[in-house]
Amino acid sequence: MKKKKSFVGGAMILGAVGILIKVLGAAFRIPLGNIIGDDGMGYYQTAYPIYVLFLTIATAGIPTAVSRMVAERYAQDKPYEAYRVFRTSSKLLFATGLISASILFFGAGAITSFIKEPDAIYCMRAIAPALIFVPLMGSYRGFFQGRQDMRPTAISQFVEQFFRVAFGLSLTVILLDKGLPVAAAGASSGATFGGLFGFIAILFIYLKNKKNIDAEISTISHEAEESSSSIIKTIIMIAVPITIGASIMPIITSIDTVVVKSRLMTLGYSSDEARALYGQLTGMAQPIINLPQVLTQAVSMSLVPVIASSYKRGDSEFMKENIVLSIRYAMIVAMPCAFGMMFMAGPIMKLLYPRQPEAALGASNCLEILAIGVVFLSIVHATTGTLQGIGKQHVPVINLCIGAVCKVFLTIALTGVQALNIRGAAIGTVFAYGMAAALNLLAVKRYTGVTVSFNTAYRKPIEESFAMGFVAVMLNWILVNYTPIDSRIACLLGVFAGAAVYVFRLFNAKLISIEELEDMEDVASSRLVRLLIKIYDKFASDK
Repeated sequence: MKKKKSFVGGAMILGAVGILIKVLGAAFRIPLGNIIGDDGMGYYQTAYPIYVLFLTIATAGIPTAVSRMVAERYAQDKPYEAYRVFRTSSKLLFATGLISASILFFGAGAITSFIKEPDAIYCMRAIAPALIFVPLMGSYRGFFQGRQDMRPTAISQFVEQFFRVAFGLSLTVILLDKGLPVAAAGASSGATFGGLFGFIAILFIYLKNKKNIDAEISTISHEAEESSSSIIKTIIMIAVPITIGASIMPIITSIDTVVVKSRLMTLGYSSDEARALYGQLTGMAQPIINLPQVLTQAVSMSLVPVIASSYKRGDSEFMKENIVLSIRYAMIVAMPCAFGMMFMAGPIMKLLYPRQPEAALGASNCLEILAIGVVFLSIVHATTGTLQGIGKQHVPVINLCIGAVCKVFLTIALTGVQALNIRGAAIGTVFAYGMAAALNLLAVKRYTGVTVSFNTAYRKPIEESFAMGFVAVMLNWILVNYTPIDSRIACLLGVFAGAAVYVFRLFNAKLISIEELEDMEDVASSRLVRLLIKIYDKFASDK
């Protein structure tokens, strides 16, 4: 049971901080969109996906590999070997980060010329130094995650985002009179400052815990069982497939930067109009659907060391229990978010971008489509964590690659349809996630024998989420049309009412068990948990 608590608790920690980070992200993206508009967001979004691609190549798979390897060695009572994995990975990530930062900074001119956005060079050079700090931070996060301690990761993520927002927005305002390309570069530099301060935070946590870490390994022989080269080889064998998989969507997004604009221009849109439409999709609608991903990614990150440890011990019963739990939690989070975004897309975008009404309307059309992808992407996250934990990290890569290839062809075909235009790219993205989710579920069943109940994992969350969405949209419609309440206030009231309905129905349908509530006491207020248990008992007694 202790291991199960670690999974639930770790997911709660990362999920809660992830929501806070997304709130800070909204405090960055929304004012940024209102300050520099969709044209400025076009410059920002031209550079950012390329940065993400370089960051993914430099770091994506290694922290997960470190987490899994550290967890396996602790399961075998080898803390010194776990520490050596961390130490070796730190050196490796620093080297890959430095190389990536140098390529992006000095090659910015060539890259921006190739994608026909030369003014985006300022954004690329401003964001390039982040590639030094963020990958190095990943090795520390992987080490603590492998120990099933998610707090250092959560704290460093919050610090990173806070300083990203603070510096990014401040520099955008300061540099605005120098033109949109330079102002957008000020926004991009926030990632560099965030990475620096996030690394300082997790380094401080590590140094604070150094005594305990040293005590763990002091009673163990310091004679290395594995050479550094062997550790690097294992890290690479695990990390490369994960990195390739994580690189697929950023690569596709980078291709979209060229393909989508080109296809839109064949329909008669000017270069500026095409850039603005692309900004609506990637700079305004896409960030909204990233909020639920934070929670499902938290499940995935917490799941990898738990699955790896139980798989190494041969505890298949506990492993299967956590696999089913992770998919159910992912759906409990994803379904209401998807339905809410679909039903309330227009009011939400008008609420967030009041100074850009036309752009908000265009972005809402994209959001309605992308919302469907929230469900599929949540399944991808949960199942990917399982497959990585059992050593099948190449499987989700292949599945996502299949989906991504289909997306390219769909995007080219659908974006060139006048009635769809930019929404064609959104449809292609949703299809890619749907394909990957279906293939991942089949792979999990094949390799673990786990069968997930459709009734518990999917049908019930769909029913409760539909009820939530119906209440939200109807209340918003009534308030907007029959009361003097401002439309933005009406939207918020509709969202809150829908959320309350979902929580009520969640307990009524018993989608979360009392045992799972008890597991939350490690990371949540005991009073809050006891209150939730009383509410749960009340529902049970009324049945």
